[in-house]
Amino acid sequence: MNPQHEQLALELMLAPGSVDEAVLEATFARLSAPGVDYADLYFQRTRNEGWSLEEGIVKAGSFSIDQGVGVRAVSGDKTAFAYADEISAASLARAADTVRAIGHGGGVLNVGAPKPTRGSVLYPASDPGAALDAAAKVDLLHRIEKIARAMDSRIIQVMASVAAEYDVVYVARADGVRAADVRPLTRVSVMVIVEENGRREQAGAGGGGRFDLTYFTDEVVTGYVERAVREATTNLRAQAAPAGQMTVVLGAGWPGVLLHEAIGHGLEGDFNRKGTSAFAGRIGERVAAPGVTIVDDGTLQGRRGSLSVDDEGELTRCTTLIEDGILKGYMQDAMNARLMKMAPTGNGRRESYAHIPMPRMTNTYMHAGAHDPEEIIASVKDGLYAVNFGGGQVDITSGKFVFSASEAWKIENGKLVYPVKGATLIGNGPEVLKYVGMIGNDLALDTGVGVCGKEGQSVPVGVGQPTLRIDGGLTVGGTGG
Repeated sequence: MNPQHEQLALELMLAPGSVDEAVLEATFARLSAPGVDYADLYFQRTRNEGWSLEEGIVKAGSFSIDQGVGVRAVSGDKTAFAYADEISAASLARAADTVRAIGHGGGVLNVGAPKPTRGSVLYPASDPGAALDAAAKVDLLHRIEKIARAMDSRIIQVMASVAAEYDVVYVARADGVRAADVRPLTRVSVMVIVEENGRREQAGAGGGGRFDLTYFTDEVVTGYVERAVREATTNLRAQAAPAGQMTVVLGAGWPGVLLHEAIGHGLEGDFNRKGTSAFAGRIGERVAAPGVTIVDDGTLQGRRGSLSVDDEGELTRCTTLIEDGILKGYMQDAMNARLMKMAPTGNGRRESYAHIPMPRMTNTYMHAGAHDPEEIIASVKDGLYAVNFGGGQVDITSGKFVFSASEAWKIENGKLVYPVKGATLIGNGPEVLKYVGMIGNDLALDTGVGVCGKEGQSVPVGVGQPTLRIDGGLTVGGTGG
């Protein structure tokens, strides 16, 4: 582990409660009931702050600090878990006594000697919110509003927010692994409302990552504002979306959220171990068109979904899920990897110390192809170009999804002829992969806004893809002719 991260974690969380290596070993001794295969302790201290502006006034600010420890024992596919918001030898002992009840006849927990895990340094260890004082944060919000209002006279409302999180974690496992990580996370968001001839539209944009607030220069936030204003003003002249089956071109970057939801979740280990995923038992089979390569990479520098180590102390890595259309593997946490007799992939993630880990995505994206994006659009006689997405719903078991496009254009004879509103894309994730006809050379990752939900837990993630032409398997829902 990074010595600086380890020292910080020990000073902030363990030392104040007189928790040392002897206490950790005593806790594992309490957890060492017959039949317990695996156990870990997850210490976490999180500092959050947020500021928001509306109607030209900074109307809200928040600040919180939360810390605690989660104690987990695993027996086969059963998990016992308890957590405490006090970090001390006594709270660890109480939690361990509660958790060890999962034990039953069988093997004995193997408790190993302490050994550090050293991951790559992917982000700074400093508090990202401390990079700017309160006055500078307020000034940042006012600058965003000023930039937006100067951009288009049709803007009638601007809303902006700034958020910073400083997360310190320490993982101790019964097998001896010790891992610490210090995780900064920031985000800036802007929403604009425009009005013309009595018609109103709104759109939002933003970005962030694992860096401090000095990242958000005027140049960076101007890019966010431009995207929001362009989408909102484009929709002022949008016509009703057409309906029916047609060729769909997906834009680069954030539209990768469709892959994340409709395909990515189906490649997580738990769904495949239980046989509920459409991809279960299909490693080595063709599941997508030739040229489709999808990876999950937790090692990208400064990205929102990146982690030096996952929430089980495992090193993150770049995991190839689909290569040239062939299914190569799944994203795994420790428990599902063990039960499936596969290697963990550094995808064990949890929302906080009060939650159990499960296999989750980090930064999931499709590799670039060889085609120019303009060439892809020019190849479509009649179809839809989905530039950006809003919300959606997915059934993990079947892979069926419904996504709404927040910005889309009608394509006729290879040209974008007019923007459309109210377009939804309906399809089946595993099936859609088979209809990828052209892959752009313009791979882009999202700007750093993704939050993924699963079984009530939310974690930051990244998505991405190049421009894609989907030749079938998609139905466009709309109210136009």
